[in-house]
Amino acid sequence: MPGSTVTDAERLEVRRYRASDRAAVVELWRRCDLTRPWNDPGLDIDRKTTRDPDGFLVGVIDGAVVTVVMAGYDGHRGWINYLAVDPDRRGAGLGAEIMRAAEQHLARLGCPKVNLQIRTSNIDAVRFYESIGYSMDDVVSMGRRLIDDEAGPA
Repeated sequence: MPGSTVTDAERLEVRRYRASDRAAVVELWRRCDLTRPWNDPGLDIDRKTTRDPDGFLVGVIDGAVVTVVMAGYDGHRGWINYLAVDPDRRGAGLGAEIMRAAEQHLARLGCPKVNLQIRTSNIDAVRFYESIGYSMDDVVSMGRRLIDDEAGPA
């Protein structure tokens, strides 16, 4: 159709993570400020691909990884981790597309509800999740490290 433009969201191919995506995924997480010294992204990839590779999704346009998410289901709740969208492509619907794929994956597993955690300083992420139907739960998130990625297993 003359004058029509194909959007990034329409060009996005969402597929399962491949080992050849590793460097691009880690770099995207770094560009999106998702990595922290106490979470080795390589170890997180290894853990995910060992335990639940089907829930590790990447979105690709023209061979480049532009979005990624880890979705997991523990039998009670689904969890979303490491959602990232190339900062140069934000606002084009890529995050919503890969989240739709993650939610469909979790629904096929029988998952009744999805939870996620957002750093309190990441207001843009809060707004994004609200825009696709998520809302704040009345809970306190707590955690405890069992393995220090910098030091290895105790």
